[in-house]
Amino acid sequence: MNSILYLVAFILVILWAIGFLFMAIGGLIHILLIIALISIVLGLIRRPTAT
Repeated sequence: MNSILYLVAFILVILWAIGFLFMAIGGLIHILLIIALISIVLGLIRRPTAT
């Protein structure tokens, strides 16, 4: 499940970079970036810690 979250986050970051460079879909892509960052943070929080 974590690998899927990272894949989605990676794709969203790439789309955000493209949107930032071309300013074509700026507002929507920034919202998607925030969702990607939240997904990464939740993935890190839910990951079991090794002792």
